[in-house]
Amino acid sequence: MEPTGELDHRFSADGATPTTWNEARDQLERAETYWLSTVRADGRPHVTPLLAVWLDDAPHFTTGTDEQKARNLAAGPRCALTTGASALHEGLDVVVEGTAERVADPAGLKRLAAAWEAKYGPEWHFDLGDGVFLNRGGGAALVFRVVPAKILAFRKGDYAQTRWRF
Repeated sequence: MEPTGELDHRFSADGATPTTWNEARDQLERAETYWLSTVRADGRPHVTPLLAVWLDDAPHFTTGTDEQKARNLAAGPRCALTTGASALHEGLDVVVEGTAERVADPAGLKRLAAAWEAKYGPEWHFDLGDGVFLNRGGGAALVFRVVPAKILAFRKGDYAQTRWRF
C-alpha cells in the first residue's frame, strides 16, 4: 500500500496539488548523488555527499568503518538523506528523515551489491565480507538502510511541498 501525501499549503503555490508518491519514489530511485546529514557526538552537524540505492522501500548507503558518518551513526542513528536538483524553477527535491540501521545479513548485502552495480556500473562492484561490503582495495564498507519516519518532496516550478509520514 502506497502512502498518501499531504500538501503543506503554507509552502505551496495556490492551486498546487500534492506530489504523487510515484514521483517522489522515482526521484529517490533515479538520483545519482545524495547528501547525508548526521550529528557529531558534540552536537555539530555533519553533511556529506554519497551514492545510494533505493531497495525495499528505503534508501541504502555505505560508509567506511572509520569515516565520520560511521562514528556519528554509532552515537546516534537519526539522519536525513536528501537528493534533488539545484535548479530554482524546475525539478523535485526529496528529503528522507529517519533512522539508519545496519544491513549485515549476507542475503541483504548480496541484493544490495547487485543493486549498486546495476545502478552505478561495474566500477561499483562490491564483494561481500563478514557483514560488510569489500571494495576493490579490500577496505570494508558498512551498509545502512534509512528507515523513513517522514519524507518531504519540494516540487519547483508550480511549487508544492508534500509530506508522507511512516
